[in-house]
Amino acid sequence: MVERFRSVVDVHLVLVRDGKLLWSRRSNTGFADGQLGLVAGHLEEGEDVVETAIREAEEEVGIRLRPEDLTCVHVMQHRYGNQPHRVGFFFRAERWDDDVVNREPHKCSELTWRQMSEIPGDAIAYQVAAMRRIADGESFSVYATDGR
Repeated sequence: MVERFRSVVDVHLVLVRDGKLLWSRRSNTGFADGQLGLVAGHLEEGEDVVETAIREAEEEVGIRLRPEDLTCVHVMQHRYGNQPHRVGFFFRAERWDDDVVNREPHKCSELTWRQMSEIPGDAIAYQVAAMRRIADGESFSVYATDGR
């Protein structure tokens, strides 16, 4: 009997304040260190993707989100090289409680706000692709390092 395919589920936060998007510089994570990325994390056992978004926001940048603060703006199946496929949910939020602070300095060397139209050249490629698709109003995409 063939085992069913399973995929890691990522949850990404598109946190927007005054027309600017929050990026975090990855450090000591083992993936894309030195690059800018969105606040993000993995679905844990027993969670749904909204719960993951709320948990990651508090863990990484110290803000409290409510389910009604989140809008799913994109879903992406993505893959890097020979890594397994992943499914990423991108949630936009423009309101939250508390101030944004770096609560994981051992994994994030910097938080920076950039204009929504200013996608950093040193950002994680699949997240850049997702942000471009979001700007174009596309709700779904597939991304692989071979350009698909």
